[in-house]
Amino acid sequence: MTLSRRTLLATSAAVAAGASAAGAGPAQAAPSGGGRRLRTGFERLADDGYDLLAGERVGIVTNPTGVTRDVRHIVDVMHADERVNLTAVFGPEHGFRGTAQAGGSEGRYDDPATGLPVYDTYLKSGQPLADVFTASGVDTVVFDIQDVGARFYTYIWTLFDCMEAARLAGKRFVVLDRPNPVTGRAALGPVLRKEFATFVGRQPIAQAHGMTVAELALLFNGEFLPSPVPLETVTMTGWKRSEFFDASGLPWVPPSPNMPTPETALVYSGTCLFEGTNLSEGRGTTRPFELLGAEGIDGRWAAAANGLGLPGVRFREAYFAPTFSKFQGRTVGGVQLHVHDRAAFDPVRTGIALLVTARRSWNGFAWRPDNWIDKLTGSTRVRTMIDAGADTDEVVDGWERDLAAFRRTRRQYLLYR
Repeated sequence: MTLSRRTLLATSAAVAAGASAAGAGPAQAAPSGGGRRLRTGFERLADDGYDLLAGERVGIVTNPTGVTRDVRHIVDVMHADERVNLTAVFGPEHGFRGTAQAGGSEGRYDDPATGLPVYDTYLKSGQPLADVFTASGVDTVVFDIQDVGARFYTYIWTLFDCMEAARLAGKRFVVLDRPNPVTGRAALGPVLRKEFATFVGRQPIAQAHGMTVAELALLFNGEFLPSPVPLETVTMTGWKRSEFFDASGLPWVPPSPNMPTPETALVYSGTCLFEGTNLSEGRGTTRPFELLGAEGIDGRWAAAANGLGLPGVRFREAYFAPTFSKFQGRTVGGVQLHVHDRAAFDPVRTGIALLVTARRSWNGFAWRPDNWIDKLTGSTRVRTMIDAGADTDEVVDGWERDLAAFRRTRRQYLLYR
């Protein structure tokens, strides 16, 4: 736990050293063992009797992923504990209880289970969101949401917006850390350019950032907020950067309706790019972001993708009929990704390779008319290079300088080995 960046960075080595060296192999992680057990930020906060929140009126930004390892929601747990004065809940995209689809939220209501007021943060930022925090009457805003490691997954920008709003409202901000489910080994992919900032990318970070939410909070506070918010983080113990989610021993709760499994998260930072095309990204199937396709695509796409020999993944010719979203109720052809070596798999390079091969093997390929792909990749570069006939390596080489600079900045905010 820390208030200042200097104190945090000085203690980060000790936090990391507290994790045992026991760990999983590179291709198939195993649950933590050998006496080492991952403890989330919430577990550490609760084990300390909520001392960090003593005497404070507390509001929490969370969603269905804010659960204990026995799958009780932390709002229900905290509400029932007299040691903490929980007075408000703030819901992000999809809502606090997770009832809304992509691009939706639950609005303002009183939670039937606890009676607590639930405020909607979705699409609010700056002073309007600060006004929500002020109206709630809380002293401290706590954040606990499971991220999936991709720049365009909106919960990290809920984190950023809430930090900025807490600063404007004069509130303290506390982040409870959870694992990055696809490891924290490396940052991958293009870095967003500020003129392309949207809710799927507020600040110039890599497409796959390779950080936890507490690390991102420190990065945001140190690099991007006009002035820092009073920030404290509650770190995990027992987590290693090389570990995938199944090594954590924690239950997986879908962070959003189209993120059903950790395997979805593994491919998401690459295949979500298909949201920017006229192909289905697999929404409306049981394998979103693993199934990709459109009417008129046949086995030539899978053959072209397999011909690249991309590490850690194979592609199966696949046919499916989405139940909603693009091509609802119609049978389409395409590919299914099968990741066989998680440690070798590069989701962003794979996503680019699939865009390149889809465009070359199917004459119906098109970008979304609003050039959404530019918002997802963070610039016009990927779209214009692919349109100009660039291959995968050329597109990837185009972002290496920006990525190297981001990696240098990122390094000073990492809390775990």
